[in-house]
Amino acid sequence: MSKKKLLLRISPEVWEDIRRWADDELRSVNGHIEFLLRQALREQGRAKKKPPGPEDRGASPPVE
Repeated sequence: MSKKKLLLRISPEVWEDIRRWADDELRSVNGHIEFLLRQALREQGRAKKKPPGPEDRGASPPVE
């Protein structure tokens, strides 16, 4: 799966909160942001239906 690049402008306070949260969950900041977005999509019923994979836990997909 190819990942899209995204420039995200975010306040330093929010960045620091997400960084600490990601550290607590043993994720990178990028992985944690993606995890949170996927979670929000599922909760709002806007995610494509698919079985959960490693990306849903904030992990990077395996390299082939």
